[in-house]
Amino acid sequence: MKEYPVQRAAVLKPKPDPDTLVFGKTFTDHMFIMDYTAGQGWHDGRIVPYGPLALEPSAMVFHYAQEVFEGLKAYRGPDGGVQLFRPMENVRRINSSCERMCIPPLPEEDALAAIEQLVRLETGWVPSKPGTSLYIRPFIISVDPHLGVHPAAHLLFIIILSPVGAYYPEGLNPVKIYVERNYVRAVRGGMGFVKTAGNYAASLKAQDEAEKQGYTQVLW
Repeated sequence: MKEYPVQRAAVLKPKPDPDTLVFGKTFTDHMFIMDYTAGQGWHDGRIVPYGPLALEPSAMVFHYAQEVFEGLKAYRGPDGGVQLFRPMENVRRINSSCERMCIPPLPEEDALAAIEQLVRLETGWVPSKPGTSLYIRPFIISVDPHLGVHPAAHLLFIIILSPVGAYYPEGLNPVKIYVERNYVRAVRGGMGFVKTAGNYAASLKAQDEAEKQGYTQVLW
């Protein structure tokens, strides 16, 4: 399996208290980055210290939301080992999103190798308390510094990791679901099946109103 070069962080972060983990607030020491250039394809994959990205204010992702993302988890097993649940299916799903968003597909085996290598490097961040896990967020963003609606010629594939507790405060207990009747996120011929920013932005108004009425999530 492919191995990517690693630039290790000079200073490592303290691990969070597993008893107070929430979703998506803490991130590990390293992340994965790979570039796409039209005519060259995906190239220069590497693991680097987690940190800010330097992007032009005109980067297309900010203006036209050409981006996709995925989400999967690594779990600490009873024997202390770390396990992933069918990660190749997540790679295939991000490529399905890519097809709809005019993003060149990732080489599947290379993307899977990147996920596995990054998780191996950050094994110490996988919590062992029941109900916790290491959340894996692969995503692709368009970075061309250009205003004009067309598919990007330059993109970044990035993977970040976050030790997490339950997504909902109720954990695995039943949650209150609000039936939304006014706002629409998915339509025939649209991109409701795609994990992309626009879908989630379209859901914010309904989610906000549901929370004000004491509901946890919205039924579409």
